[in-house]
Amino acid sequence: MRYIVLIAAAVLSLTGCAEPFNANVSRFQSLPAPQGQSYFIRTSEPRLANSLEFSHYADLVASKLSAQGYQLAANPDAATLVVSLDYGVDKGKMMTRTEPFSGYGGWGGYGLWGGGYPYRGYGYGYPHRGYYRGSFAFGYDPFLFGGGYQREESYIVYTSGLDMQIDRKADGKRVFEGHAKAVSSVDSLTYLVPNLIDAMFTNFPGNSGETVKITVAPPKKS
Repeated sequence: MRYIVLIAAAVLSLTGCAEPFNANVSRFQSLPAPQGQSYFIRTSEPRLANSLEFSHYADLVASKLSAQGYQLAANPDAATLVVSLDYGVDKGKMMTRTEPFSGYGGWGGYGLWGGGYPYRGYGYGYPHRGYYRGSFAFGYDPFLFGGGYQREESYIVYTSGLDMQIDRKADGKRVFEGHAKAVSSVDSLTYLVPNLIDAMFTNFPGNSGETVKITVAPPKKS
């Protein structure tokens, strides 16, 4: 005989934000070495044109480019390079997996084994704890000599992405194209986008035509 325990993972896990962030980053580039070139960041999505949220993420990208040696221009006309930025996260996909779980039993009610069965499950690195209460308060537990449970875990995963292109303003030639993608149990853009930006600029501009896995360490605890 088997029992199914269904665990619904939280859509937004606070503990998830303390885990390392993993992203796959693809970059194609013929970007010249920085020699004082100026840049201006714009959105490739009209709906984000006047967005304060986009401005926040654009500032994060600007700090990365300036650290590389490029100079922020006051307006697009004064820029040598035009940077286009887009980002997003999907609506999530429900995933399930089943694992065997052995039960422990005995003569419940007398404190011999406690009358409960602890379990611990994982979904993309995020633990989910619970407690399965035994139904044998008194008498013999048939799971003592075999059998067990089949634990089915259900969790939601979200795919997020960041696209960045850099074009030379003089002739419109593209000199950089980057894509960062991540799968996680968190759908908060305020958590995802900064991490995707960090991944994009790790070893920037990267080797052209190469896809690499980037791990971003979580913020240090104060």
